[in-house]
Amino acid sequence: MAQEEAQKSTDVVAVATTTDKEVTAPAPVPEKEVTAPVASEEKAVPEKEEKVTSQADAEKSSPVKEEETVVAEKVIAPSPEELEKKALEELKELVREALNKREFTPPPPPPVKEEKTEEKKPAEETKEEEKTEEKKEEEAVKIEEKSSDAVAPEETKPEEKPEAAAAPAETTPEEKEVVPATVTTTEKASGAEEDGTKTVEAIEESIVSVTPPEPAAPVVLETTVATEPEPVEPEEVSIYGVPLLQDERSDTILLKFLRARDFKVKEALTMLKNTVQWRKENKIDELLEAEAGEEASEFEKMVFAHGVDKEGHVVIYSSYGEFQNKELFSDKEKLNKFLSWRIRLQEKCVRALDFSSPDAKSSFVFVSDFRNAPGLGKRALWQFIKRAVKQFEDNYPEFATRELFINVPWWYIPYYKTFGSIITSPRTRSKMVLAGPAKSADTIFKYIAPEQVPVKYGGLSNDIPLTGEDTVTEAIVKPAAKYTIEMPASEACTLSWELRVLGADVSYGAQFEPTTEGSYDVIVSKNRKIGLTDEPVTTGSFKVGEPGKIVITIDNQTSKKKKVLYRFKTQPRSDL
Repeated sequence: MAQEEAQKSTDVVAVATTTDKEVTAPAPVPEKEVTAPVASEEKAVPEKEEKVTSQADAEKSSPVKEEETVVAEKVIAPSPEELEKKALEELKELVREALNKREFTPPPPPPVKEEKTEEKKPAEETKEEEKTEEKKEEEAVKIEEKSSDAVAPEETKPEEKPEAAAAPAETTPEEKEVVPATVTTTEKASGAEEDGTKTVEAIEESIVSVTPPEPAAPVVLETTVATEPEPVEPEEVSIYGVPLLQDERSDTILLKFLRARDFKVKEALTMLKNTVQWRKENKIDELLEAEAGEEASEFEKMVFAHGVDKEGHVVIYSSYGEFQNKELFSDKEKLNKFLSWRIRLQEKCVRALDFSSPDAKSSFVFVSDFRNAPGLGKRALWQFIKRAVKQFEDNYPEFATRELFINVPWWYIPYYKTFGSIITSPRTRSKMVLAGPAKSADTIFKYIAPEQVPVKYGGLSNDIPLTGEDTVTEAIVKPAAKYTIEMPASEACTLSWELRVLGADVSYGAQFEPTTEGSYDVIVSKNRKIGLTDEPVTTGSFKVGEPGKIVITIDNQTSKKKKVLYRFKTQPRSDL
């Protein structure tokens, strides 16, 4: 049996040497040496297992991340319309809370001066009372000192009497001298102390009884508590003639404040409160009902509303050259009158807008004409203009869909940087368009149809009643070329037209050419030169007795192309 076991062990060793290359000696390993590597292997195995588990965890975790990224990709960001609705609902809720708390009407300012005088009086009284108390305390201390001095001799006198009374007692001489003396002194001293304390208590009681009650500080607190406003009904606030939170028009107005503050709800609420307060301080409702002053006719030449743009927005024109009129703008008082009139005009135009839906045309196109505008040397005037623009921006937010600056001089470009700095909203800055004198008309016609533009600013007059079909036609006359315009008339009628050549310096002529054979052409207007000093709009009319057409010829002999604007209308003849 022993031999078989030895052979088995040698076989095991041989197999181990063949399978494991790290084994160097075929001799059997002692138990101590075998157990150590086994232990190390047992320790090493868990490390591998830990690595495997960590890899497995990583593999498990990585798919989770992939799933998360996939889910994140599938999430659709809210659309701008949804963000607007959410911000609008939040603002409406804050406005409702503010109305319930009556935050739009601040309480009247308290009488500060009266309160200060009332507060000073009790303070002075308290100081005087404190001084009197200090004097009384000093007097009480003096009384205590005097009382203690008066009590001391009274204590010494009765000490001798008990000694004499105690002499006949049958005691030793030492007892007579020591014992009775100690007893009597302690008793008398305690009695003196009691008398002293009684006197001090009596003095304290007298002091307490003399001290007056505390000053009326708590009374002031009671009055302030009594003046606190009790819960009342929600207030009603209107802005631009529209009551807040009463109908759908209020949503359109609230959206303007949200857009002005980039949909930051709390900032929009603050802006709304400030606007309501500004309107109350300046009495806008009363200003709207007030009659215009004597200067209104002159002011109307500076700022007026006329026509609409191609999208249907009302257009407001402003002429900065009128600020050169010294009679109107000689001092601050007249400037303030103009500002009040300008606010009144703005309020009238705003109340005429349609707030029924966000898609309605509830904003303006502003055209500012800088021809003959005051120079930069008139700083006071430009500061006034800045202040006025700031007021309109803060209290009429998002009422400008576009701002056109025409006939801008060269010196305005550097000033534009400072002028634009007062416009805080990037949305408003993006709406500003500048054009020099040569490109002003083209810039206006890009946004406003010529028939809607006043003659003063390069458009056509409104002498001819228009319908939807009577639109203005634009044409280009090439350099050194002629251009003809034909206006047909199929029956007896009155044919009217108006025409304008931007830049002028052309020749103009018109004639009637009948369609029937044997009829003669009729000269309506002889060829004539149209210069820069002539009337900008050329008008004409002709009573047509037979079918034909009016032919207008424009001859441009210059080296620059010209733009022609024209329109016509036929009306039945009333004399037939």
